[in-house]
Parts: sequence; C-alpha cells; structure tokens
Amino acid sequence: MKTNMNRRDFLKGTAWMGAAAMVAGCQMNRFGFGQGGQMQDYAFTGLKGKKIRVGFVGIGSRGSGAVHRVSMIPGVEIVALCDKDPAAVERNLKWLADSKYKTVPKKYVGDEAYKELCDFGECDVVYCATPWALHQPVALRALLGGKIALVEVTSALTVDESWELVEASEKWRIPCMQLENCVYGEIELLELNLARLGMFGEINHAEGAYIHDLREVIPSVGTHYNTEWIWRYGENMAHKGNRYPTHGLVPICQTMGINRGDRFDYLVSLENGPHNVNYEYFKKEFLTDADPRKKDPPAAMGDMNTTLIKTVNGKSIMVQHDVSSPRPYSRINLISGTRGIVRDFPFQCAFEDKCFDGKAHGWFSDAKAAEVREKYMHPMWRDVSDMAKKVGGHGGMDFIMDLRWVWCLQNGEPLDMDVYDLAATSCICELTETSVRKGSKPVSIPDFTRGNWRNVKPWGVVNVDLKKMGLDSGGVKKDEAALSV
Repeated sequence: MKTNMNRRDFLKGTAWMGAAAMVAGCQMNRFGFGQGGQMQDYAFTGLKGKKIRVGFVGIGSRGSGAVHRVSMIPGVEIVALCDKDPAAVERNLKWLADSKYKTVPKKYVGDEAYKELCDFGECDVVYCATPWALHQPVALRALLGGKIALVEVTSALTVDESWELVEASEKWRIPCMQLENCVYGEIELLELNLARLGMFGEINHAEGAYIHDLREVIPSVGTHYNTEWIWRYGENMAHKGNRYPTHGLVPICQTMGINRGDRFDYLVSLENGPHNVNYEYFKKEFLTDADPRKKDPPAAMGDMNTTLIKTVNGKSIMVQHDVSSPRPYSRINLISGTRGIVRDFPFQCAFEDKCFDGKAHGWFSDAKAAEVREKYMHPMWRDVSDMAKKVGGHGGMDFIMDLRWVWCLQNGEPLDMDVYDLAATSCICELTETSVRKGSKPVSIPDFTRGNWRNVKPWGVVNVDLKKMGLDSGGVKKDEAALSV
C-alpha cells in the first residue's frame, strides 16, 4: 500500500498537472474555480439556469445506456463522445441521429482520447463509464480540465487514488460525484425515508452486498461482453478483497449518515477460495490453452468476500461480494435499528413501534409489508418511478440518478454524493485486499473529510420537479438496450 506521504505530493506542483491546468486555462476561471475549500454540502452554481454540456467517456453497454437516458433530459446537451473503440462511438452517433437528436457530438477515439475530451472547452461535465481502472484517471483529468466529474462505480481502486480526487476537487472547487445508481432504487429510498421519519429508532447495523453470478459474462467470447471479460476477470485474477463494494454500501452510507455525523473507523475482511471459478469450469468453456483464463488457479479472488466495518459511533456494517457462485442476485439492503428492520431480496420488514401496531419477533405478513412499502414510499420514487421505469435501466433507478444530478446542477443545489462519499467507499477495494492478505487483520479507514463529518447533516429526503424540468411521459421513450441487473 502506498503511504499518505506519497499521495500528498500529488497536487504540489507535478509537471503533468501543471500542464493540464494550463491546457484547461480559462475553463476553471469561468466558473470561479481555483479558490479551494471543503466540498461537503457545496452548492455549485456555475451552471444554474444554463444548458449543461456533457461529454461521455466509455460508451460500451453501460455508457451507451447513459447516453440514451441523458439525451431525453431537457436542458442537457451531449457535446462529445469518447471511446477507444471507434465502433462504439459510431454506434452511439447513429443512435442519436436516428433519435433526431439536434446536436452532433464531437468524436474522440483512442486509448488516451479522454484527455482531449477533458480539455474540450465546450464541455461542462464529463460522464465516465469506462472499465474500473480508468475511472479515477478520467475523473482526475476532468477535474484538472475544469469539468465536473461524474464517475461510475467503483470510482477509485486505492487509498491514494481516492485522496487524489478529494484534493483535486477541493483545490479547484469542482464537484466529483460517484454515480451509484442503487442509491435511487425503490427499497433503498424507502429505507432512507423510514430512517428520516424515525421509524427505525436508532440505526445500529446494516448489511449490503453485490451477489451476482457473472460466470456467464467472464467466458462469453464472441458476445457483446467480449471485451468485459478482459478487464473484469483481470481484476479477479490479480486481486483479493471486495473490488465492487459500492452497490450495497453507498445506499447504507446515505441512510446511516456516513461522513455526515458518523464515519468509517476500521474494517476486517475475510474470503474463501476460488472454488466456483476454477480450472475445471474454464476447461469446459475454452478450447485452447492460449486463453489466459486457463491459468491454474484462474483467480486470486475468493468466491465470497465478507467485510465488517465499524464506525466511530459504534455502528456495524456487513458488506459481501460474490460474482462466481450460482446464487440469485441480491444486494441484501438491510437496515436494522432499535425499533425495527427492513431488508430486500425479497422485501421484508418488522417493527415494534406502536404506529405499526406490531412486534418484531417475526416478519410482517406479505400484506402488511406491502402496506408499509406503499405508505412510506419515498416521494421521489412515487413521483418519478413510472417515467423512470418506462425508460428502463435497472428498474428505473438509472434514470432517477441522472435526473437528480441534472436537477442539482440546474438549480444550484449540492449533488447527492460528494467526493468524500466516493473516497470513503471506493478505498474499500484496497483496504479489504490488505485485510484479507494479512489474515483478516483490522485495517483503519482514512477520514477523507478531515473531521468535517461532525459538522454535516445526513442526506435528506430529496426530489425533482418534473414539470419545472420540462419532462412528461411523452418526452421519454423506452431504451431497448437498458441494463436490467
């Protein structure tokens, strides 16, 4: 692991950063960047009431879905498309043209073409959906180019990379938001609403996960996944720990007030061996010994990783990761407090509070659970979900996520997730691997807020105004290419 001393040198006059800043030039000045300061609850007003010009970096399956969704939102203009694969760029240009999109985005093609896009003067926001290893470099270059960085999960893979984004965002006063769509899922938002209404009492424990059998993705050479196996399986081959913690973890953080009244203290991480992704499995799938997935053993990463996190206020969180076992999909989504509990996959709840007229010795009946789900539905899900489901994208939460960041920038409100949320949850990748390789020893988690977590209130029950945004059900259409899980 790199030391904090190394990363603190990063933003202190390195040559490439100075060059990038010079290239960006007046881009930073037009929004008043460069003042420096804390970024929690930071209301960015540079695009308030203005058209938001967006460039996309990485437009495979996930990135293409983002292009499709954002193209439907009024007040946003797609001005640039970037991918190392020219076919991906042309495919998205054709989709926009076929959809009668008025703007013809500028093309950037090549392994390092994202640098040119991030320096493009006619772009305000860089939306990154590349493979994981490029998330942090693209986001960092976007910040140094004077662009707001919206970056898919996991947004950084090491502690140092996380600090670099924090320090760049603070230095230039530019928001850097992690695009965690699961924050906007129905049950995650329901749990948030219940928490803010006090229905859980004091939340003292939570559980989240990414349990998703991806064995069919890894060996599917010749399908639309034929590039994904290269980088995704490469992560499994080289690393231990949880390389994809955020789907289960970030919604928990938003509900429990992590970095907003509480923070991570330390973690311990344990995993089993690579029993499912094994030599015999891949031997059946591939015909030649030249395939790198023939390596014996094929993966360093165990099938199931279980991580326990303790907060400074004495709360506990369990996070699991398993992408190689024949198990039904689950994010768990469990929030437990002194008065009740909610979990998902399937949805269940139990409360002791008198307003529910029940005891928590057993789960509520399906009918009563459905009543709770309807009565306490988050107002944003109630208002937006029909439209979001029409568009698609993981049940609609992708579209709600995009509506929220657009709404915040259009109205000068703080983004829902800041660079400290990104850093705290992304650094879990390196720290879980460190713990696993050291026999599950405890590992401290940095305080990226430098103590400011004590001064910030938890995320509230937010919404968007579709009418003000100029959106109605006739203004959107189903995205046939949207991801479902």
